[in-house]
Amino acid sequence: MTGPATPGVTARVPAKVNVQLAVGGPRPDGFHDLANVFLAVGLYDEVTATEADELRITCSGPDAAQVPLDRSNLAARAALALAERHGRSAAVHLHIDKDIPVAGGMAGGSADAAGALVACDALWDTRASREELLEICAELGSDVPFSLVGGAALGTGRGERLTPIEVGGTFHWVFAAADGGLSTPAVYCEFDRLCAAEGRTVPAPEASPALLDALRTGDPKALADTMSNDLQPAALSLFPSLADTLRTGSAAGALASLVSGSGPTTAYLAPSAAAAEDIAQTLRTSATCRTIRTTTAPAPGAQLLTAR
Repeated sequence: MTGPATPGVTARVPAKVNVQLAVGGPRPDGFHDLANVFLAVGLYDEVTATEADELRITCSGPDAAQVPLDRSNLAARAALALAERHGRSAAVHLHIDKDIPVAGGMAGGSADAAGALVACDALWDTRASREELLEICAELGSDVPFSLVGGAALGTGRGERLTPIEVGGTFHWVFAAADGGLSTPAVYCEFDRLCAAEGRTVPAPEASPALLDALRTGDPKALADTMSNDLQPAALSLFPSLADTLRTGSAAGALASLVSGSGPTTAYLAPSAAAAEDIAQTLRTSATCRTIRTTTAPAPGAQLLTAR
């Protein structure tokens, strides 16, 4: 991947998949309590911070045209938050080399925020503690703290309170990006609508002990048997064609197929690297999705690649 020619500081940040997303009812603040089991996967964005006269965002990569380049970008908000805490100007050029699908339920925007924090902290020599960076992450969004930490973790509250999870092996994944995106708030609203229409009482979310054991033992079959996403019915309601993609991946040999987070990217757990390639090839020729990626998990959180 390529970035700007001017020397700066580059951080690499991973995408995520939710192997369990248990969703509670709406809270008074509009959020939902979650039991969100995050797994970082080996698809990465790179964020390069370079000294500049003012805050500026640029982006390259397959989905770059969909990335906002103003102060609504989470990376810009991260730089502003860190600068404010340390009483300095957020005069920085942030270049995002985008490889994580945009608006795909894989926390690409959150990853960019975590990458911007790590890169700006190094560029400005603010020497922020891990705890301070995590506080800023939690202020920016529910998925941002995990983008900083990586690996595997249980997110509670609205997902921002993390408990690390041990992972005992490598898991093979295929991801299918759909044509178009889904708004996370819209998917949660649809979740609430569907629950109300069904007259369903939403229980308090809890992590599955069997799923946590599957991660610790590195057992892909056991993980497949316990994976779940409470937002999947809402995502399928808003984006019905995802059902065809899920069926195609399952028929091609995936141990489990599910919508990633709020979608519309779909995720397929494979029993091996060879099986992942077979699933990917079937999906490529199915005309049910836009792009296919294969990778492994877990992956590390935000890491510095270069420094001045």
